Amino acid sequence: MPRILLADLKQETSTFNPAPTPYDMFRIVRGSEIFNQFVDTRTELAGAIDVLRDSGDFDCVPTMAADSVSGGAVPTDDLDRLLGELLATIRCESEIDGCLIVLHGAMAGESENDPEGYLLEKIREYVGAVPIVATIDLHAILTDRMLKNADIIVPYHTYPHVDQYETGVRAAHNLIALLNGDIQPELARIKLPMLVRGDELLTETGKFGEAIRMCQQIEESPGGLVAGVNIGNAFTDVPDLRTNIIVYRDADRATAETEAAEIADFMWNNRELFKAELCSLSDSIERATNVAGLTVFSDAADATASGASGDSNEIIKGILQYGFLGKVLVSVVDAPVVQRAVEVGVDGEFTMPIGGQLDPQRFTPVELPFEVVSLHDGQFQYENGLPGKAGTTAVLKSGTITLLVTSVAVYVVGQMVYTEHGLQPADFDVVVVKSPNGFRPYYEDIAADIVAVDVAGSTSANLQSLPYKHCGRPMFPLDDDVEFSL
Repeated sequence: MPRILLADLKQETSTFNPAPTPYDMFRIVRGSEIFNQFVDTRTELAGAIDVLRDSGDFDCVPTMAADSVSGGAVPTDDLDRLLGELLATIRCESEIDGCLIVLHGAMAGESENDPEGYLLEKIREYVGAVPIVATIDLHAILTDRMLKNADIIVPYHTYPHVDQYETGVRAAHNLIALLNGDIQPELARIKLPMLVRGDELLTETGKFGEAIRMCQQIEESPGGLVAGVNIGNAFTDVPDLRTNIIVYRDADRATAETEAAEIADFMWNNRELFKAELCSLSDSIERATNVAGLTVFSDAADATASGASGDSNEIIKGILQYGFLGKVLVSVVDAPVVQRAVEVGVDGEFTMPIGGQLDPQRFTPVELPFEVVSLHDGQFQYENGLPGKAGTTAVLKSGTITLLVTSVAVYVVGQMVYTEHGLQPADFDVVVVKSPNGFRPYYEDIAADIVAVDVAGSTSANLQSLPYKHCGRPMFPLDDDVEFSL
């Protein structure tokens, strides 16, 4: 029975976030425990395992899964340890017939710009010519080294991301076809000098969705294997940051190149649409004041889902400055405030500065009086079934503002980060999410209005506000008169 090696490495880096992502931030699952943790979740591993098991012809060999919330660059020693442990578990396995590797693709170390490419390269050195299929987020930084060392790379097709499971299914089917000798993948890849943001990226309603449907039509056509538009993570400032078009076809590179060119032209011709429309903080608060029902503030600039620090207090300051009278729910990462809340206990009161602990160049702490509503161990579950680890967590009240204060960054995307701590977003007038668009499937049904707020942060959709140093230039929209030609 063919033995299929499974491994997982996922973290999305904002190099503009000064707070590093150390080894301890990764949730590490080893060996057969991967089945217990991932099966029956909405993840790539779950999708791949289901396909391989349902076929009845493959032995899944789990090695190690290492996942972290997005954040700053991974320190060199921590990345060396992480990759070393993952590769060691892989080298413990023998007689491997194929590999399915789950990646995010936008990780960056302090001294290694391409950890995923390095990982695939080392796996290739170890397993030799056996098929390797990898999955990536459509925000991955797709490098030559990644493409060289994987036979096929399968990207997500949805934004917000709701097709992780289906991506694992697609990857497993391609791996099986490779193992059976049924396909000979040929790749066409086009590099586009553009970074994209904004609501047109919503694949159900936006222009980007049209490009993705072109990709899906390719995959559904005879000989079509994989197609995707890999838009990169605009906050991972490395030399390979850009948009990529990839098309894999069975033994037909010419057709793949033609199709990739059509998609590239479509994306480039619509580039002006892929800019975020942001609302000033004062106008955002005015909108919330005039809306009956819940207003969701998207603080994409402090999006812990995109690699930001999570310790912004900009919206809190605006609520106070403009005298908003409604009930507000917001999250902040601030371990010292949590520690003080634990010291005074539930129903206790204290006054203390909050915010700006991790990104002090952008955020200045603001002193507030607090009442401790509840304390938690920070162990909870996300909507996809995977666990969240916020560290010791406090729910605090300061006037009309309710704060979920965590010791470490977590994804503030779905409602469960709040509901698992006793907070119901529907009970508030304003809820702040730390996400550009991923929150929409969880909030659109209960929100009267959704506002993309223009505030400072290391993942701001106002890309010109960020200090790019390493990505290729000229780059749209960072530069004027950027040219692209096939």
